[in-house]
Amino acid sequence: MRRLLFVIALIVAASLEAGVAQRRAVHRTPKEIDPEIARMIAEIDARRIEQTVRKLVSFGTRNTLSAQDDPKRGIGAARDWIYAQFLDISRTSGGRMTVEKQSFLQEAQPPPRGRVPQPTVITNIIAILRGTQPESADRVYVVSGHYDSMCGSPTDATCDAPGANDDASGVAAVLEMARVMARHQFDATIIFAAVAGEEQGLLGSTYFAEQAKRKGMRIAAMFTNDIIGNTLGGNGVRDPFTVRVFSEGVPTSETPEEARARQSVGGENDSPSRQLARFIKEVGERYVPSMRVWLIYRRDRYGRGGDHIPFLQRGYPAVRFTEPHENFRHQHQNVRTENGIVYGDLPEFVDYQYIARVARINAAALAELARAPAAPRDVRINPRPSDDTELEWEASVEPDLAGYEIVWRETTAPVWTNSRFVGRVTRYTVRGLSKDNYFFGVRAVDRAGHRSPVSYPHPAGARRQ
Repeated sequence: MRRLLFVIALIVAASLEAGVAQRRAVHRTPKEIDPEIARMIAEIDARRIEQTVRKLVSFGTRNTLSAQDDPKRGIGAARDWIYAQFLDISRTSGGRMTVEKQSFLQEAQPPPRGRVPQPTVITNIIAILRGTQPESADRVYVVSGHYDSMCGSPTDATCDAPGANDDASGVAAVLEMARVMARHQFDATIIFAAVAGEEQGLLGSTYFAEQAKRKGMRIAAMFTNDIIGNTLGGNGVRDPFTVRVFSEGVPTSETPEEARARQSVGGENDSPSRQLARFIKEVGERYVPSMRVWLIYRRDRYGRGGDHIPFLQRGYPAVRFTEPHENFRHQHQNVRTENGIVYGDLPEFVDYQYIARVARINAAALAELARAPAAPRDVRINPRPSDDTELEWEASVEPDLAGYEIVWRETTAPVWTNSRFVGRVTRYTVRGLSKDNYFFGVRAVDRAGHRSPVSYPHPAGARRQ
């Protein structure tokens, strides 16, 4: 009997130890890191980024209207070089990455209203790193930069338009992320894109987003990196440790019915894109503590736009990364010197260590997104008056799901401040906290502690589009 009791005690102790280990894995706190992701972002190399920027500048101009058949100068030469780089990277992926040229004929949009005087072929370069988890592989994350450039006039196809910062910096970051991440496996799919036609009116990204929508592509998030290379602003402020992330509040694609629901309960500050930006800040500053992710609660810079906007217009969450203080002497300028001042988007005005840090923030966020479960679907909040807050959502399908966290914040707080792990349930009541006084959300957590972005609830009974 004593021997039996001893064996039982060993079994119980082993079970308890396993349970503690599992709980530790599940409860990897938001302040802890995935060691593999940390090693991944440490491999991002500022020297390679500089080589890419200088190579793109060497093509003289990358204006969308410039030569497509000259092997040394013009957008065609840049296109072919970027394609070759992605092909080289794909050979390190174990067959998980494929590369394609996505070309289309853009009809003429002549000035003054348009920037395409004659029909022009525009080509995006797309590298797709397939996810390995069957339940998540159709969930897609897109990161892009635009490889076209311009000088003072968007229709001047012959002037020198080095475009070192706008936007060789973004393309270099995307290529370097692809190089590092291609050797690793992710549950979901990541697309690395170099798009063209941005300076002509977001033409390449619009085509990409429209094709994705028509094909029913499940894009869970889109990052664009545009002008991420300069750390000395025209205002004289040098800041090499901050990056702006722009995100819209009210969704561009919001329907009238969704607007009525939002107006009745609040949520102007809780769009999917805004949740994505909060996720980037939380994850980015965890993995790259030297950097501050400055959340800008606007769709883009004042009255301006970038390649994330076509994705927003089609209902996809999307954000823009940009340096904190721009210098307009080095954007959209003919290269020249006037009164001792050098104008033009030249490589000597680019901080390559800074681009590497921004790329690390991108890569950390992308890796966490692609390894985490999807954000919970159809999160609902019981609208009845109560001192408690009742939440309900659809069950996630990922096999490594550990459960869910409820998050909340005061209505004036910019980011989520509180969280509670509630297990593998699909409903939960937060006792003693009224939805009148706090905003709530739900996020999914896997057994390794990867967390999804937060899903903001809609009132139960309100139909979602």
